[in-house]
Amino acid sequence: MKKVRCNMTEFWKEHSKCATVEEMMLDSRASELTEQELPEILSMLPPLAGYRVLELGAGIGRYTSHLLTKAAHVTAVDFMESFVEKNRQENGHHSNASFIQADITKLDFPQHSIDFIFSNWLLMYLSDEELKSCMEKMLNWLQPGGFFFFRESCNHPSGDSKRDFNPTFYRSEAQYSHLVSLVQVEVPDGDQNFGFETVLKKKVQTYVEMKNNPNQICWLLQKVPRSSQYGFSTFQQFLDNQQYTRQGILRYEKMFGAGYVSTGGPSTTKEFVDLLNLKPGQKVLDVGCGIGGGDFYMAKAFGVEVLGLDLSDNMVDIAMGRALTEKLPSVQFEVADATKRMFPEGSFDVIYSRDTILHIDDKLALFRRFHSWLKPGGQLLISDYCCGKKPWTPAFEAYVRQRGYVLYTPSEYGKFIQEAGFCNVQAEDRTAQFIQIIKTELQRAEAIKDEFIEEFSEEDYFAIVNGWKEKLERSNSGDQTWGLFHARKN
Repeated sequence: MKKVRCNMTEFWKEHSKCATVEEMMLDSRASELTEQELPEILSMLPPLAGYRVLELGAGIGRYTSHLLTKAAHVTAVDFMESFVEKNRQENGHHSNASFIQADITKLDFPQHSIDFIFSNWLLMYLSDEELKSCMEKMLNWLQPGGFFFFRESCNHPSGDSKRDFNPTFYRSEAQYSHLVSLVQVEVPDGDQNFGFETVLKKKVQTYVEMKNNPNQICWLLQKVPRSSQYGFSTFQQFLDNQQYTRQGILRYEKMFGAGYVSTGGPSTTKEFVDLLNLKPGQKVLDVGCGIGGGDFYMAKAFGVEVLGLDLSDNMVDIAMGRALTEKLPSVQFEVADATKRMFPEGSFDVIYSRDTILHIDDKLALFRRFHSWLKPGGQLLISDYCCGKKPWTPAFEAYVRQRGYVLYTPSEYGKFIQEAGFCNVQAEDRTAQFIQIIKTELQRAEAIKDEFIEEFSEEDYFAIVNGWKEKLERSNSGDQTWGLFHARKN
C-alpha cells in the first residue's frame, strides 16, 4: 500500500505544477467539458440545504464553489498542496468552507458527522485494499440516511494529457458496484448493520456526446440499514440474482418479443402509449424500463425524449447495449431507485410504468413523487399486477411473499393515485385481457419450443411455460388481477 501511495503522489506532483483545470482534469478540453458536465453532475445530487458536506479529491475547487452555495458547510480535501491553495484562493471567502490537505487513506472524521460525501475522480487512485477500507470509513462517517456520490473513469483513461507513467486503477463499473454491495459497518452497542444502497448509477452524457466515451460513470448511494429480507444484502441484489438474472431476462424477452419484458410486449405497448397522444419533444420518464423496448418505440414513433429507470443492473446493461445499436441519443437509461431518485418539480410531460410498482411498498409516497415530477397537464400511465379481495389462496400468498410483491385491488390502487393529487383517474381492471395475453403467449411458446430450447434449455422452457400456466390459474381464480391506470396532473 505504501508503494501505491508513493506512486500516486509522484503522479500528481507531475500533474499539479500549475494548478489549472486542464492539468487537474488531464484534458486539453477541460474548460469546454466543465461547462457541459458541471450542471449534469450537480443535477444528480440530493438537495444539500442544511447538509454538512465532505468533498474528497476537491482539486482546485471546480465543484466546491457550487456545493458551498447550497450546503451548510463544506470541508474540501485534496492531497496536493497546490490544488488546496488554489481552492482556498477561489473559495476561502465563504464562511461555510474549510480546506484540508490530506491523503484520504489517513483521513478521519467522527462517526455520523457528515450528511453528504462528494468525490469526483478519486477512487481510481486507490488500490483495491485501500478502496474497501476507505468505503468502510466513509460509511461510518455518514449519518444514517446520508448520501455518497462518486464519479470514476471506468475501463480506460478519459483525458488526452500525455502520461509517461500512470498508476491509476481503471476498474469496470461492475467492480465498483460489487464493492458497494459488500461494504457494511456495524453500529456500536446495536445489532443493526448499515450498508450502501444504490439511488442511481448512470453514464456522464457530456462525455458520451463530446468524446464518444461511455465509460464515465456516476453513483449516488445512500447509507441504509442492511436487511436480509430477500436473502440478499439489498433488494437490487435480489432482483439481479434471482428474478432478473441476465439469462432470465433474455428468456422473458423471447416470450414477450424483442425489447420487451412486460405483459403483451409490443402490442400492449402500442395500445397503451396511444392513450397518451405523445408530441415531439415531450419528456417521458419510464419507471421500471426493463430492456428499453417501449422507450425506443416511443422515441422513434413520436419523437419524444425518454429517460428509462430500472433498479436492475442487468436490465439497464442490456438496455444500454441496445441503445448503442439503435443510435437514439434521445433515449437514456440509468440504474435508479424511483423511491429515492430526485428530480426537480415539473421535469416530465409523461410518467410511464409497466408492471413494476408491484415491488414497491409505499405506493402513495411514490405517486406523490410522480405528481411533483410532472408538469401541469402531465400524464401518468401505469399497468401493474394487482390482486383480488382477500382472503387469497395459500398458493397465492406464498407466491406474493416469495416475490416480495405488495399488491392491491385495481380500485384501491386507483384511490392511491387520486390521493396523491391526480385528477381524471381511470382505474381499469384488465384481467380478462391479461388472461387472453397469457393464452396467446402460451400458444407462441408451443410454436417456438424447439427454437427456445436450442437457444436456452429445456429447463428454461418449462420454467417459463409452467410459470405462465400458474399465472393463468391465479388469474382465473380471481387472486391475481391486472390493472391499467391513466391520470393527469392539474
